[in-house]
Amino acid sequence: MKQLLVILIGLFSVQSVVAQQTNYNKVFFANSAMKANHFYSSVSYKGPSWVKNTGKKLPIQEEHFFTPGNSLELKYVSAPEGTWQARLLYSPIRGVDAFKPSTHLVFRLYVQSQTTAGELPALAVGKKDGDPSKFLSLEKFIENYETNRWLTVEIPRQELLHGGLDKLNQAAVVAFRQDSRDGKEHRLFIDQVELQGDAEKKRIEDKPEIRSARGFEKHVDLDWSDINDPRVKYVKIYRSTDNEHFQPVAIQSPRISRYADYTDTTAQTYYYKISLLDGDYRESPLSESIRAQTRPMEEKALLNMIQRAHFRYYWEGAEPNSGLALECIPGRPHMVATGASGFGMMALLAGAERDFISREQLVERFDKITRFLMDAEKFHGAFPHFIDGRTGEVVPFFGERDNGGDLVETAFLTQGLLAARAYFDRDSEKERKIRRRITSIWEGIEWDWYRKTDTSKFLYWHWSPDQDWVINHKLIGWNETMITYVLGISSPTHNIPAGMYYSGWAGQSKAARNYRMNWGNTRAGAHYTNGNTYYGVPLDVGVANGGPLFFTHYSFMGLNPHRMKDAYTNYFENNRKIARINHRYCMENPNDHKGYGDNCWGLTASDGPWDYSADEPRKERDPGKITPTGALASFPYTPGPSMKALKNYYRNYGEFLWGAYGFRDAFNLEKNWRSSIYMGLNQAPIVAMIENYRSKRIWELFMSNDEIKSGLQKIKKTDTPSGNH
Repeated sequence: MKQLLVILIGLFSVQSVVAQQTNYNKVFFANSAMKANHFYSSVSYKGPSWVKNTGKKLPIQEEHFFTPGNSLELKYVSAPEGTWQARLLYSPIRGVDAFKPSTHLVFRLYVQSQTTAGELPALAVGKKDGDPSKFLSLEKFIENYETNRWLTVEIPRQELLHGGLDKLNQAAVVAFRQDSRDGKEHRLFIDQVELQGDAEKKRIEDKPEIRSARGFEKHVDLDWSDINDPRVKYVKIYRSTDNEHFQPVAIQSPRISRYADYTDTTAQTYYYKISLLDGDYRESPLSESIRAQTRPMEEKALLNMIQRAHFRYYWEGAEPNSGLALECIPGRPHMVATGASGFGMMALLAGAERDFISREQLVERFDKITRFLMDAEKFHGAFPHFIDGRTGEVVPFFGERDNGGDLVETAFLTQGLLAARAYFDRDSEKERKIRRRITSIWEGIEWDWYRKTDTSKFLYWHWSPDQDWVINHKLIGWNETMITYVLGISSPTHNIPAGMYYSGWAGQSKAARNYRMNWGNTRAGAHYTNGNTYYGVPLDVGVANGGPLFFTHYSFMGLNPHRMKDAYTNYFENNRKIARINHRYCMENPNDHKGYGDNCWGLTASDGPWDYSADEPRKERDPGKITPTGALASFPYTPGPSMKALKNYYRNYGEFLWGAYGFRDAFNLEKNWRSSIYMGLNQAPIVAMIENYRSKRIWELFMSNDEIKSGLQKIKKTDTPSGNH
């Protein structure tokens, strides 16, 4: 039997076979998010040779850098009887899977010691697995060698390729090793290690402009106009406290038209300028300066700040043609994520409620969204997991079987659409059209088709137009898919029998019990009900001790758990118990992970150092990774612990965790790692669930739909599942 989390994790780990767009350079190192050392590196040596390391990784240097704010320190001794090697490992970024053609490897080198060119290391590139075999002396690739200045090292493709590597973009390792036997100590700094093609020769002469600078408690938000010049590689940010002496503090991708400068200082005035860097790192003229001041903030202001920042992912960061949510940023620039888009709709509604945007702006965005969705590819009314935002066609990101309808992602999308339909209640032409389109999409979803057969007790997750039910994944709770059954039962046109709630979602059959035991690797919760006590909290429903926290978020952003009650439990109370178990587990911290505690908790699904993973409050499923959305989207259930986590993440970890779209996806203090991405599935629950905590507004909108009221009444009237054993 397929296991829910195994499938989930497996799907999220798979790279797409077909590249959507070729527009990234492959970068091995630009800056390390974390201090002390660079996670994606390794160091080894055999005495009497030696390499400076922190935890067998290369140290980070913040005083010397080519691009702000840090570089790699390579300090070594090359002894006659010893050897050493230091490696940079390519950091895989979800959706960054298509690259520009590369003609050479380039990096910047600063030699601080009295090192001759002949005493520099040798370099090779290689694939992820296996040892690089073709090491080259660096001396021949440096023109006008001298110490104490930044040098450019440029190695042509033909010099690097060897038997196991026939394309430069296949490289996943850049290795440095001992290339002399002088016995002296050398100190180098390395920065901007990347594969490049031919750079545009024309310099950037335009002077950029910062549109606004706004101070918060410990950071300043800067934003500028969208940059469409293909020559721009980075935006470079400068900061000053006196408007005279400006220091470079960061670089930002031109794909994001803002930067959050985390200064870690409150009640301080700052001044900013920016410039544009081209492919050769030549700099444009600096902008005029702009001023901002950080200020103390109370809890209400912090909540506004958190909601606004994460809301921007779906407002400013949306796919431009469709207006829908991208899978992640950075990532594929036109790959819309269906479920994340539904969550994003609820985040947009919350943004309008908080006056981040006007109602008129929201109307324009939903006009674009609903027009796109009307014409997008569907499979018996259900949308695929991923859609090309330019064409509306399916994107089989998880492989060839992922080329059809995804009923769960469609349910997440529909949850957002129905909340929006309730919001747009005015008698204007555009709002009427939005309501009509949403109704058309909603009524066109064939929930009954995804039952597979007329006698099936279960809904099925996927259907493929050329492979039918090849994935064959039954929807069985407890997990994130409750909303799928609620919507299927509530459908006015293609509904499923209300009894399927108990035969499918909460089923007691042998198939359902085996399913839960398989993915949970436990008998606890195999009958849907649990009945055990974990960390002093009795759990009504849930496998093991409740599972990852997204189970309590994804179905309940619109569906009000206060009003969701079945034969087994009230789901607000059950969700609150799961959140409390998660919190108490992290307080007790049985694996002794660094950072865990009363103000650092929330095990759920998120990006990881190498793969996406769904983490749980169980020793065997807890790798030490904390996901901010876990605690922050739990505000309705655990307001006190969630607020403690918010303050901790922002005030103590903001330097590496806070960015343009709020908190990045995940971090692991033990491994000194932080995710590079913001993720569509995880940013929106923070906005919507905080809004539900503050005003219950998203719950009110979704629950006001007559079809939902009717569907919940049907479930309430349904017999309990006797006879399903």
